[in-house]
Amino acid sequence: MKSLFRDFSRRKRQLTAVICCFAVTLLTLSGCAAEPDPKYSEAVEASETDELDFDAFLEQIFREEVTSNTLNLHYTLEDPSSCGIEDYPVTFGDLSKTAREQTKSKLKATKKELNSFSYQKLSPRQQLCFDLLSGYLDEQIALADYEFYQEILTPNNGIQSQLPVLLAEYRFRNKQDVEDYLSLISQIDTYYGQIMDWEKEKADNGFFMSDDLCMKVIDGCESFIKNPSDNFLLHTFDNKITSVEGLTEEEIASYIEENRSIVLKEVIPAYQTMISQLTALLGSGKNNLGICHFKNGADYYEQLVQSEVGCDDTIEEIDSAISDMRSQDLLACEEILQKNPKVWEDAEDDAEWNFTDETQMLDRLQTAMLSDFPAPVDTSYEISYVDESLQASLAPAFYITAPIDHYENNAIYVNPADNQTDIYYFTTLAHEGFPGHLYQTVMSYHYGMEPVRMILDYSGYVEGWATYVEMMSFYYAGLDEDAAAILQHNQSATLSLYASSDIGIHYYGWDEDDMYRFWSNYGITDKDTIKEITELVLSEPGNYLKYYVGYLQFVKLRQQMQEAYGKDFSLCAFHEALLKIGPAPFPIVEKYFDQYYSLPQT
Repeated sequence: MKSLFRDFSRRKRQLTAVICCFAVTLLTLSGCAAEPDPKYSEAVEASETDELDFDAFLEQIFREEVTSNTLNLHYTLEDPSSCGIEDYPVTFGDLSKTAREQTKSKLKATKKELNSFSYQKLSPRQQLCFDLLSGYLDEQIALADYEFYQEILTPNNGIQSQLPVLLAEYRFRNKQDVEDYLSLISQIDTYYGQIMDWEKEKADNGFFMSDDLCMKVIDGCESFIKNPSDNFLLHTFDNKITSVEGLTEEEIASYIEENRSIVLKEVIPAYQTMISQLTALLGSGKNNLGICHFKNGADYYEQLVQSEVGCDDTIEEIDSAISDMRSQDLLACEEILQKNPKVWEDAEDDAEWNFTDETQMLDRLQTAMLSDFPAPVDTSYEISYVDESLQASLAPAFYITAPIDHYENNAIYVNPADNQTDIYYFTTLAHEGFPGHLYQTVMSYHYGMEPVRMILDYSGYVEGWATYVEMMSFYYAGLDEDAAAILQHNQSATLSLYASSDIGIHYYGWDEDDMYRFWSNYGITDKDTIKEITELVLSEPGNYLKYYVGYLQFVKLRQQMQEAYGKDFSLCAFHEALLKIGPAPFPIVEKYFDQYYSLPQT
């Protein structure tokens, strides 16, 4: 068939970045409000005992988890003492074999304690937390049986690429932050050593990554340490340290020298060691195809997708839903083309707009979204640019989660290696900023999310929301209606091809020839392009589904609520209810939706 996918090679590069944009998994946490909860007053009625005990249980879980990784703590709470956290170990966490072996028993113990509470005696909001925590623990217990199927060193979203960015963005609010930071980076060699011990275990058990993926990880590490004396962790530290109040010139000079010594003598060597050990493991990978080619790999993939996406559908049902939406999108494109044969040219002409920078685009988005979304709370953001040494291994843009007790300041990173002039850059900023990740995060904080919920990772909701609003943003750019519509349907259909490929490779066992046959059906026949797509899908099983299937879940829920509420349906109220519920599996969102839906006052 004739392809509807215009200028696919450029679109594919952008699409890959959109899909990989928010994988900073260390930052799925947030914190608690600065004001003490009045429910903790000593004057408590007897009937409130169960609620208080449950709140204390949730607080205990949160404190234990958030203090187990100082990077999480720093990005979660600007002022840990506001949650009663005064002393904590400075650590990246424990990835040792002993710690990993204890994971499942700890999860089961937490689930047992959770089940000791009477569900009926809890408040509605606590019941929501109970449902979330119960389901999350079940999923993590199930996934614990598949330890070696998981990968922490992926080419685009691996910790080796993300950690430097998180360290560069690590804010120095006071002297303690500086000292915590220096203590952390001095532990990178130990932390990476634990990761490599895990990789060696995986290799011994036949689960090491393919040579192609391993070489991409090695290449990314080599790029980061290419110019040690000019490493950006030196420059970012020097720039930040001078703004810390209360430091003397002597202290600043001492800290700068200490950082330089750690980066050159510990951080750079840690990457060199990782490169050496990964190189030694080349040839250990036994599977160059999808995860289903491992023993029980299809079962793992199904469990992974259920956890990542947050829906109860089978893989077959998900695959069918993706195909159905693709057919609808392609039909919509055909109908627009029949009505307006020059629509592609119109779209390209309209894309030559007057937006010259990210701030103008984000300002436009914040204004245009107001008819469909609640007004954003007062907040600010800073645009930063990915260092050249990481541009090849990071997405064109990503948002780093703000602390919940100080979410006024936010950070969006932009990769200068990508095209920053077209409509897809505008929609990428919508995905990352307004009404995407930044907006969803600060609004959920604003509406009040319990701290424990920030240790629960609901990627299907988070990435599905950002993809859902990204689709809407085509209509916010000031394009002709037909141009916006065909671009949006084309983007959705293109995303669906990646999602189908994810299932095809990792569940049905497709190889590169199968991928060629599939993509050729849609007019994409360039073998180098299809090979690159195949490698991207192979690197992270399930990754593409949390974006696209999450998006489909929001579309489905919107249609359901439009039918249920009829003339009482408001799109703004719909979005407000979703934000008030916050990130959650979609069956739970649907269960609690009515409690949070209310029409705006007129």
